[in-house]
Amino acid sequence: MKLVTFERIGGGAQRLGTVLDDTGRILDLARAASLLGRAETVFASMLELIRAGEEGLAESRNVLAQAEDPALATAILAPGEARLLAPLPRPEQIRDFLCFETHLRQARLQRLKLQAARAPDPDKALAGMLEAGMAKPAEVWYRQPVYYKGNRFAVVGPDGEVEWPGYSQFIDYELEFAAVIGRPIKNADRDSARAAIFGFMIFNDFSARDTQAEEMTGQLGPAKSKDFDTANAFGPWLVTADEVGDPYRLRMEARVNGELWCSENTETMYHSFEDVIVHVSNSETLYPGEVLGSGTIGNGSAFETGRRLQIGDEVELSVTGLGRLRNRIVRAAG
Repeated sequence: MKLVTFERIGGGAQRLGTVLDDTGRILDLARAASLLGRAETVFASMLELIRAGEEGLAESRNVLAQAEDPALATAILAPGEARLLAPLPRPEQIRDFLCFETHLRQARLQRLKLQAARAPDPDKALAGMLEAGMAKPAEVWYRQPVYYKGNRFAVVGPDGEVEWPGYSQFIDYELEFAAVIGRPIKNADRDSARAAIFGFMIFNDFSARDTQAEEMTGQLGPAKSKDFDTANAFGPWLVTADEVGDPYRLRMEARVNGELWCSENTETMYHSFEDVIVHVSNSETLYPGEVLGSGTIGNGSAFETGRRLQIGDEVELSVTGLGRLRNRIVRAAG
């Protein structure tokens, strides 16, 4: 199923729905359940549905199977009647990993160039960094997944505006996808890790690159380079794991103002989501509704390919089976 959080055009509360077909029609699950005389509680929000586990998914499928019943006509919205929000408007947690080696290598080199540019002799400073091996990935990266925790309150959905933070001169997109945890899990093995994934969605981790280059010289972070309103874009749907199939054979693409800037495949993922869950759940419980980002795929950012975004640019990310996520860059208010 392609699950969405939406609101009716003209206002109203957030609602939970599922996309019916390629036309973009949406079935309001709570409304449909009510019309069928079934309990609505499980459809109160995306988070409530995820927490309901297999029982919630089964109830969703039961309602969806009756979608074309004329009695449910008032529970179906045409594309122009609804505005999609982030599937998980306020996730329980955001952890973003760095699972693609090509991005790690290329972004690391570009970050060193930004740091060297502040030195009296940038070329000499960069040469010294390279000679010291600072462009090479740390050995620990190959042994285990690494991550930072994002701001779960700074979420924006499809077609939402992303505010360029006033302290940065270099904002960037990041082409990622994310797994959403569907059940509590601790000390996972690979089999239980895979079974704990509720579904997948596109994730655009917007980043202030100049801020990142500076703050990470302090041996901690990232922090303000990732922490600003609207920094985390999710959507358009949360697709249940059974519908995605193999998440490591998906085409990922990024377009800026309609121009293709990146086309790669998730088969290049070095650490899988199973690896990620096994690592994080060691002596720690993961809970339903937590988001685990893949990190940026190789060439999946403007930064590593020598390009820059501008105010007004529209960034569109697409992933096989997960839809298209569009966001426009705007100047931050105030």
